[in-house]
Amino acid sequence: MVFKRLLGSLGVGGPSVDTVLDPGPAVPGGSLGGHVHLTGGGADFDIEQITLELVARVEAEHEDGESEGALVFDRFTVGGGFRLAEGEQRSIPFSVMLPWETPVTELRGQPLGVVLGVRTELEVAGARDKGDLDPLAVRPLAVQEAILEALGQLGFGFRTADLELGHIGGTGQQLPFFQEIELAPPAQYAHTVNEIEVTFLAHPGGMEVVLEADKRGGLFSAGHDVLTRFTVSHHGVEQHDWNAEVDGWIRQLVESRSSYAAHSPYGHGEPYGGYAHKDDHSHDSHHHDGGHGRSGPGMGTAVAAGAAGLAVGVVGGMVAAEVVDEVGDFFEGDDEEGEEEGED
Repeated sequence: MVFKRLLGSLGVGGPSVDTVLDPGPAVPGGSLGGHVHLTGGGADFDIEQITLELVARVEAEHEDGESEGALVFDRFTVGGGFRLAEGEQRSIPFSVMLPWETPVTELRGQPLGVVLGVRTELEVAGARDKGDLDPLAVRPLAVQEAILEALGQLGFGFRTADLELGHIGGTGQQLPFFQEIELAPPAQYAHTVNEIEVTFLAHPGGMEVVLEADKRGGLFSAGHDVLTRFTVSHHGVEQHDWNAEVDGWIRQLVESRSSYAAHSPYGHGEPYGGYAHKDDHSHDSHHHDGGHGRSGPGMGTAVAAGAAGLAVGVVGGMVAAEVVDEVGDFFEGDDEEGEEEGED
Protein backbone atom coordinates (compact mmCIF):
# COMPACT_ATOMS: atom_id res chain seq x y z
CA MET A 1 0.00 0.00 0.00
CA VAL A 2 1.82 3.05 -1.26
CA PHE A 3 0.95 6.59 -2.16
CA LYS A 4 3.13 9.17 -3.92
CA ARG A 5 2.84 12.88 -4.30
CA LEU A 6 5.13 15.61 -5.51
CA LEU A 7 5.02 18.56 -3.18
CA GLY A 8 2.76 20.88 -5.16
CA SER A 9 3.46 23.83 -2.90
CA LEU A 10 7.12 23.62 -3.87
CA GLY A 11 6.52 23.10 -7.59
CA VAL A 12 8.48 20.93 -9.97
CA GLY A 13 11.76 19.81 -8.46
CA GLY A 14 10.44 19.45 -4.92
CA PRO A 15 10.88 16.29 -2.83
CA SER A 16 8.46 13.39 -3.17
CA VAL A 17 7.08 11.03 -0.53
CA ASP A 18 6.01 7.38 -0.58
CA THR A 19 4.35 6.02 2.57
CA VAL A 20 4.22 2.24 2.89
CA LEU A 21 2.17 0.62 5.67
CA ASP A 22 3.18 -2.74 7.09
CA PRO A 23 1.18 -5.58 5.50
CA GLY A 24 -1.98 -6.89 7.12
CA PRO A 25 -4.81 -5.17 9.01
CA ALA A 26 -4.23 -3.26 12.23
CA VAL A 27 -6.42 -3.58 15.34
CA PRO A 28 -8.06 -0.90 17.50
CA GLY A 29 -5.65 0.20 20.21
CA GLY A 30 -2.80 -1.60 18.42
CA SER A 31 0.25 -0.39 16.56
CA LEU A 32 0.33 0.83 12.98
CA GLY A 33 3.76 0.59 11.46
CA GLY A 34 5.42 1.39 8.19
CA HIS A 35 7.97 3.61 6.47
CA VAL A 36 7.89 7.08 4.94
CA HIS A 37 10.21 7.03 1.92
CA LEU A 38 11.50 10.44 0.83
CA THR A 39 13.24 11.30 -2.41
CA GLY A 40 15.07 14.61 -2.68
CA GLY A 41 14.18 17.07 -5.42
CA GLY A 42 16.25 19.36 -7.55
CA ALA A 43 17.77 21.16 -4.56
CA ASP A 44 18.37 20.68 -0.84
CA PHE A 45 15.27 21.04 1.35
CA ASP A 46 14.84 21.28 5.12
CA ILE A 47 12.22 18.71 6.22
CA GLU A 48 10.79 20.40 9.26
CA GLN A 49 8.10 17.87 10.15
CA ILE A 50 6.51 14.66 8.88
CA THR A 51 2.96 14.04 10.11
CA LEU A 52 0.57 11.15 9.62
CA GLU A 53 -3.18 11.79 9.72
CA LEU A 54 -5.90 9.18 10.25
CA VAL A 55 -8.92 10.09 8.13
CA ALA A 56 -12.42 8.60 8.12
CA ARG A 57 -15.49 9.00 5.94
CA VAL A 58 -18.18 10.11 8.38
CA GLU A 59 -21.90 10.74 7.98
CA ALA A 60 -23.59 13.69 9.67
CA GLU A 61 -27.30 14.27 10.27
CA HIS A 62 -28.69 17.81 10.07
CA GLU A 63 -31.92 19.64 9.36
CA ASP A 64 -31.59 19.23 5.59
CA GLY A 65 -30.89 15.49 5.79
CA GLU A 66 -27.57 13.66 5.80
CA SER A 67 -24.16 14.44 4.37
CA GLU A 68 -20.74 12.78 4.24
CA GLY A 69 -17.31 14.26 4.78
CA ALA A 70 -13.69 13.41 5.49
CA LEU A 71 -12.73 13.83 9.14
CA VAL A 72 -9.21 13.70 10.60
CA PHE A 73 -9.48 11.80 13.90
CA ASP A 74 -5.82 11.55 14.93
CA ARG A 75 -2.40 12.97 14.00
CA PHE A 76 1.11 11.72 14.69
CA THR A 77 4.46 13.42 14.16
CA VAL A 78 6.83 10.69 12.93
CA GLY A 79 9.92 12.64 11.86
CA GLY A 80 11.49 15.89 10.78
CA GLY A 81 14.29 18.25 11.70
CA PHE A 82 16.76 17.28 8.97
CA ARG A 83 17.99 18.41 5.56
CA LEU A 84 17.12 16.26 2.55
CA ALA A 85 19.87 16.69 -0.02
CA GLU A 86 19.27 16.96 -3.75
CA GLY A 87 18.28 13.52 -5.07
CA GLU A 88 18.81 11.88 -1.65
CA GLN A 89 16.68 8.88 -0.69
CA ARG A 90 15.79 8.45 2.95
CA SER A 91 13.41 6.06 4.75
CA ILE A 92 11.76 7.03 8.03
CA PRO A 93 10.31 4.08 10.01
CA PHE A 94 7.31 4.72 12.23
CA SER A 95 5.10 2.91 14.69
CA VAL A 96 2.06 4.69 16.14
CA MET A 97 -0.80 3.52 18.34
CA LEU A 98 -4.30 3.62 16.90
CA PRO A 99 -7.12 4.99 19.08
CA TRP A 100 -9.02 2.25 20.86
CA GLU A 101 -12.23 3.42 19.18
CA THR A 102 -10.77 3.16 15.67
CA PRO A 103 -13.57 1.71 13.49
CA VAL A 104 -13.41 -1.83 12.17
CA THR A 105 -13.22 -2.02 8.37
CA GLU A 106 -13.30 -5.79 7.87
CA LEU A 107 -14.37 -9.05 9.47
CA ARG A 108 -12.38 -12.17 8.64
CA GLY A 109 -11.00 -10.49 5.56
CA GLN A 110 -14.37 -9.30 4.26
CA PRO A 111 -14.75 -5.50 3.92
CA LEU A 112 -17.62 -3.85 5.79
CA GLY A 113 -17.79 -0.76 3.57
CA VAL A 114 -16.23 1.57 6.14
CA VAL A 115 -13.57 3.87 4.62
CA LEU A 116 -10.44 4.81 6.57
CA GLY A 117 -7.20 6.26 5.24
CA VAL A 118 -3.72 7.38 6.24
CA ARG A 119 -2.40 10.64 4.81
CA THR A 120 1.15 12.02 5.08
CA GLU A 121 1.87 15.71 5.49
CA LEU A 122 5.31 17.20 4.92
CA GLU A 123 6.29 20.58 6.30
CA VAL A 124 9.14 21.93 4.20
CA ALA A 125 10.59 25.43 4.41
CA GLY A 126 7.48 26.72 6.16
CA ALA A 127 5.10 25.22 3.57
CA ARG A 128 2.84 22.24 4.25
CA ASP A 129 1.65 19.77 1.67
CA LYS A 130 -0.54 16.70 2.08
CA GLY A 131 -0.11 13.50 0.14
CA ASP A 132 -2.78 11.17 -1.18
CA LEU A 133 -4.58 8.70 1.07
CA ASP A 134 -3.49 5.13 1.62
CA PRO A 135 -6.40 2.84 2.63
CA LEU A 136 -6.22 1.61 6.21
CA ALA A 137 -7.57 -1.86 7.06
CA VAL A 138 -8.62 -2.57 10.66
CA ARG A 139 -9.79 -5.95 11.93
CA PRO A 140 -11.82 -6.37 15.14
CA LEU A 141 -10.40 -7.08 18.56
CA ALA A 142 -10.90 -10.64 19.81
CA VAL A 143 -13.90 -9.67 21.96
CA GLN A 144 -15.47 -7.69 19.12
CA GLU A 145 -15.12 -10.61 16.73
CA ALA A 146 -16.54 -13.01 19.33
CA ILE A 147 -19.65 -10.85 19.78
CA LEU A 148 -20.19 -10.41 16.04
CA GLU A 149 -19.77 -14.13 15.41
CA ALA A 150 -22.26 -14.88 18.21
CA LEU A 151 -24.79 -12.54 16.60
CA GLY A 152 -24.36 -14.43 13.34
CA GLN A 153 -24.82 -17.75 15.13
CA LEU A 154 -28.01 -16.38 16.69
CA GLY A 155 -29.44 -15.63 13.26
CA PHE A 156 -28.64 -11.97 12.64
CA GLY A 157 -27.77 -10.89 9.13
CA PHE A 158 -25.29 -8.15 8.26
CA ARG A 159 -26.79 -5.13 6.47
CA THR A 160 -24.23 -2.35 6.53
CA ALA A 161 -21.75 -0.44 8.68
CA ASP A 162 -21.20 3.30 8.81
CA LEU A 163 -19.63 6.06 10.88
CA GLU A 164 -21.87 8.73 12.38
CA LEU A 165 -20.80 12.13 13.68
CA GLY A 166 -21.89 12.67 17.28
CA HIS A 167 -21.70 11.13 20.75
CA ILE A 168 -23.69 8.40 22.43
CA GLY A 169 -24.96 9.79 25.72
CA GLY A 170 -23.93 8.14 28.96
CA THR A 171 -20.84 6.45 27.52
CA GLY A 172 -17.11 7.10 27.71
CA GLN A 173 -16.87 7.73 23.97
CA GLN A 174 -13.67 9.58 23.03
CA LEU A 175 -13.78 10.09 19.24
CA PRO A 176 -16.16 12.66 17.70
CA PHE A 177 -17.95 9.87 15.81
CA PHE A 178 -19.00 6.28 16.40
CA GLN A 179 -19.38 3.17 14.26
CA GLU A 180 -22.74 1.47 13.84
CA ILE A 181 -23.02 -2.07 12.48
CA GLU A 182 -26.57 -2.62 11.29
CA LEU A 183 -28.07 -6.11 11.55
CA ALA A 184 -31.25 -7.62 10.15
CA PRO A 185 -33.42 -9.62 12.57
CA PRO A 186 -34.12 -13.32 12.15
CA ALA A 187 -37.68 -14.65 12.18
CA GLN A 188 -37.81 -14.85 15.97
CA TYR A 189 -37.77 -11.06 16.35
CA ALA A 190 -38.74 -9.81 12.89
CA HIS A 191 -42.26 -9.04 14.07
CA THR A 192 -40.92 -6.99 17.00
CA VAL A 193 -37.97 -5.00 15.61
CA ASN A 194 -36.93 -3.63 12.24
CA GLU A 195 -33.19 -3.79 12.86
CA ILE A 196 -30.51 -3.74 15.55
CA GLU A 197 -27.35 -1.64 15.53
CA VAL A 198 -24.17 -2.52 17.41
CA THR A 199 -21.53 0.01 18.50
CA PHE A 200 -18.22 -0.91 20.13
CA LEU A 201 -16.48 1.66 22.36
CA ALA A 202 -13.19 0.03 23.30
CA HIS A 203 -10.88 1.07 26.13
CA PRO A 204 -7.59 -0.36 27.43
CA GLY A 205 -9.46 -2.07 30.27
CA GLY A 206 -12.45 -3.37 28.32
CA MET A 207 -15.23 -2.25 26.05
CA GLU A 208 -18.73 -0.85 26.09
CA VAL A 209 -21.15 -2.63 23.76
CA VAL A 210 -24.08 -0.43 22.79
CA LEU A 211 -27.10 -2.19 21.28
CA GLU A 212 -29.95 -0.22 19.75
CA ALA A 213 -33.19 -1.61 18.35
CA ASP A 214 -35.78 0.01 16.12
CA LYS A 215 -38.97 -1.46 17.56
CA ARG A 216 -42.04 -1.82 15.42
CA GLY A 217 -45.22 -0.03 16.42
CA GLY A 218 -48.35 -1.85 17.46
CA LEU A 219 -52.04 -1.30 16.85
CA PHE A 220 -52.19 1.41 19.51
CA SER A 221 -48.52 2.42 19.79
CA ALA A 222 -45.92 4.07 17.59
CA GLY A 223 -42.58 2.54 16.76
CA HIS A 224 -39.60 3.74 18.78
CA ASP A 225 -35.92 3.06 19.37
CA VAL A 226 -34.53 1.42 22.50
CA LEU A 227 -30.93 1.25 23.60
CA THR A 228 -28.97 -0.75 26.14
CA ARG A 229 -25.29 -1.12 26.83
CA PHE A 230 -23.04 -3.67 28.46
CA THR A 231 -19.44 -3.67 29.65
CA VAL A 232 -17.11 -6.50 28.70
CA SER A 233 -13.48 -7.40 29.30
CA HIS A 234 -10.69 -8.11 26.84
CA HIS A 235 -9.67 -11.14 28.90
CA GLY A 236 -11.00 -14.69 28.87
CA VAL A 237 -12.69 -14.27 25.50
CA GLU A 238 -12.12 -17.84 24.33
CA GLN A 239 -13.51 -19.35 27.53
CA HIS A 240 -16.75 -17.37 27.47
CA ASP A 241 -20.12 -18.61 26.13
CA TRP A 242 -20.83 -15.65 23.87
CA ASN A 243 -23.91 -17.15 22.27
CA ALA A 244 -25.61 -17.33 25.67
CA GLU A 245 -24.33 -13.91 26.73
CA VAL A 246 -25.41 -12.11 23.57
CA ASP A 247 -28.70 -13.97 23.52
CA GLY A 248 -29.45 -12.53 26.97
CA TRP A 249 -28.52 -9.04 25.80
CA ILE A 250 -30.89 -9.22 22.85
CA ARG A 251 -33.77 -10.49 24.97
CA GLN A 252 -33.31 -7.65 27.44
CA LEU A 253 -33.07 -5.13 24.62
CA VAL A 254 -36.23 -6.32 22.90
CA GLU A 255 -38.15 -6.30 26.20
CA SER A 256 -37.15 -2.65 26.87
CA ARG A 257 -39.97 -0.13 26.43
CA SER A 258 -38.73 3.32 27.52
CA SER A 259 -37.17 6.10 25.42
CA TYR A 260 -33.65 7.49 25.57
CA ALA A 261 -31.81 10.23 23.65
CA ALA A 262 -28.76 8.19 22.70
CA HIS A 263 -26.86 10.91 20.85
CA SER A 264 -26.99 13.57 23.52
CA PRO A 265 -23.83 15.05 25.07
CA TYR A 266 -22.07 12.43 27.14
CA GLY A 267 -20.17 12.11 30.38
CA HIS A 268 -17.58 9.46 31.11
CA GLY A 269 -19.16 6.10 31.81
CA GLU A 270 -18.69 3.85 34.80
CA PRO A 271 -15.49 1.80 35.22
CA TYR A 272 -15.15 -1.14 32.88
CA GLY A 273 -15.85 -4.48 34.48
CA GLY A 274 -16.81 -8.07 33.72
CA TYR A 275 -19.03 -9.62 31.13
CA ALA A 276 -22.40 -9.16 32.79
CA HIS A 277 -22.50 -5.45 33.60
CA LYS A 278 -25.59 -3.83 32.08
CA ASP A 279 -26.84 -0.26 31.71
CA ASP A 280 -30.26 0.08 30.06
CA HIS A 281 -31.56 3.05 28.10
CA SER A 282 -33.74 3.58 25.08
CA HIS A 283 -34.30 6.42 22.67
CA ASP A 284 -36.20 7.96 19.78
CA SER A 285 -33.31 9.12 17.64
CA HIS A 286 -32.83 7.19 14.40
CA HIS A 287 -33.78 3.90 12.78
CA HIS A 288 -32.26 0.48 13.52
CA ASP A 289 -32.85 -3.26 13.05
CA GLY A 290 -32.61 -6.24 15.29
CA GLY A 291 -33.62 -9.67 16.22
CA HIS A 292 -32.07 -13.01 16.69
CA GLY A 293 -32.55 -16.66 16.03
CA ARG A 294 -31.30 -19.83 17.65
CA SER A 295 -28.46 -20.85 15.39
CA GLY A 296 -26.84 -19.99 12.11
CA PRO A 297 -23.53 -19.20 10.45
CA GLY A 298 -21.10 -16.79 12.10
CA MET A 299 -21.20 -13.10 11.26
CA GLY A 300 -18.15 -13.56 9.06
CA THR A 301 -20.25 -15.72 6.77
CA ALA A 302 -23.09 -13.21 6.91
CA VAL A 303 -20.74 -10.42 5.90
CA ALA A 304 -19.36 -12.56 3.08
CA ALA A 305 -22.90 -12.94 1.81
CA GLY A 306 -23.30 -9.22 1.32
CA ALA A 307 -21.05 -6.71 3.10
CA ALA A 308 -22.40 -3.26 2.39
CA GLY A 309 -24.56 -4.74 -0.34
CA LEU A 310 -21.60 -6.27 -2.16
CA ALA A 311 -21.38 -9.93 -3.19
CA VAL A 312 -18.18 -10.45 -1.26
CA GLY A 313 -18.44 -14.21 -1.17
CA VAL A 314 -18.63 -14.39 -4.95
CA VAL A 315 -15.99 -11.89 -5.96
CA GLY A 316 -14.04 -11.22 -2.77
CA GLY A 317 -10.89 -10.01 -4.51
CA MET A 318 -12.83 -7.70 -6.81
CA VAL A 319 -14.77 -6.21 -3.90
CA ALA A 320 -11.58 -5.55 -1.98
CA ALA A 321 -10.24 -3.70 -5.00
CA GLU A 322 -13.46 -1.68 -5.23
CA VAL A 323 -13.15 -0.65 -1.59
CA VAL A 324 -9.55 0.46 -2.19
CA ASP A 325 -10.70 2.49 -5.19
CA GLU A 326 -13.47 4.02 -3.08
CA VAL A 327 -10.89 5.49 -0.71
CA GLY A 328 -9.30 7.49 -3.51
CA ASP A 329 -12.61 8.36 -5.15
CA PHE A 330 -14.15 9.60 -1.92
CA PHE A 331 -11.27 11.59 -0.48
CA GLU A 332 -10.17 13.16 -3.74
CA GLY A 333 -11.19 16.80 -3.47
CA ASP A 334 -12.28 16.43 0.17
CA ASP A 335 -8.96 17.26 1.81
CA GLU A 336 -9.93 20.78 2.82
CA GLU A 337 -13.17 19.64 4.40
CA GLY A 338 -11.38 16.91 6.31
CA GLU A 339 -8.76 19.34 7.62
CA GLU A 340 -11.41 21.77 8.83
CA GLU A 341 -13.39 19.07 10.59
CA GLY A 342 -10.33 17.51 12.13
CA GLU A 343 -9.19 20.80 13.58
CA ASP A 344 -12.52 21.67 15.20
